[in-house]
Amino acid sequence: MDRRIKRREPNIVFAQVGQTMADPQESEGNLSHAAREVHRAFARALQNRIASHGVSMGQWYFLRALWDEDGLTQRELSQRVGMMEPTTVTALNTMERQDLVRRVRNPHDRRKVNIFLTPKGRALRTDILPCANEIAELATRGISPGEVATAISVLRRIASNLASLPSQEMDDELG
Repeated sequence: MDRRIKRREPNIVFAQVGQTMADPQESEGNLSHAAREVHRAFARALQNRIASHGVSMGQWYFLRALWDEDGLTQRELSQRVGMMEPTTVTALNTMERQDLVRRVRNPHDRRKVNIFLTPKGRALRTDILPCANEIAELATRGISPGEVATAISVLRRIASNLASLPSQEMDDELG
């Protein structure tokens, strides 16, 4: 079983386990391509549903995090959604103008700003969370609950494997 990784500039393509490296033009069979396709399909379908509520995909991620834990700092919110802090600030400015969130200076540490949902931002949960659930149901139509559970488990293990790699080890593996 050949698991060599072939480096191409500037793109790096990851082959399926048990196969040699595929050309970028033949990437339909590799894991990273399939994961990206699924993510994009979910995002496209969800964006189509939530747009009528005045919410963008970028805002969706921040709303989800705040529905789970209201009052996060800007930094915590950035980390939860995996966005850079300047991107978070821009999104929060827009969300504040739309009356979805409000910023409150932290009373214990004046350098920090906590983000709280407004009643309007909180109410969106009952409007758009069902949209996400509907997309998930449509996406898994014809797939058994056991298969879905297996897919989720495998994807989480892959994410964990990649997250546990120090950046230097990742560079060594790819170089």
